[in-house]
Amino acid sequence: MSGTNPQPLHGTVVAIDDIGVLITGPSGAGKSDLALRLIDRGAKLVADDQVLLTAADGQLVAGPPERLAGFLEVRGIGIIPQAHTANVPLGLMVELVPSDTVERLPERTASRILDVPLLSMRLNAFEVSTPIKIELALRHPEWIASGGPDDRDDNNR
Repeated sequence: MSGTNPQPLHGTVVAIDDIGVLITGPSGAGKSDLALRLIDRGAKLVADDQVLLTAADGQLVAGPPERLAGFLEVRGIGIIPQAHTANVPLGLMVELVPSDTVERLPERTASRILDVPLLSMRLNAFEVSTPIKIELALRHPEWIASGGPDDRDDNNR
């Protein structure tokens, strides 16, 4: 698989069922905290704080910079070693925002990174349900910003 040269990006990536979730947001928004909670639910760390992205065959692939591979910042504790994986295809981008800016019924959006579209959503890192929302979005991307139950396949409820 040929691809672009790795491009660094400020963010954190975890893999859920071998699909990468890119978590972005300003410093202090809760990227590492959310990653820690997702890891506690069974996700695998790919990269924390900095991620290397490549585009190949219309797919974004994420991996850690060598010097940061296998480390996660846990605020209040420090930087800890963490089992990790690499070269994970991205399936979702989560932009972390203040809770009062999370739309109740958002429009379906995709961000373009390295000229590849990536399904995106805006969430608050510190809401208790955020890890579950991310897992739902990966398992049922058709539900994101759907018009409601009438727009969903009855077999997927």
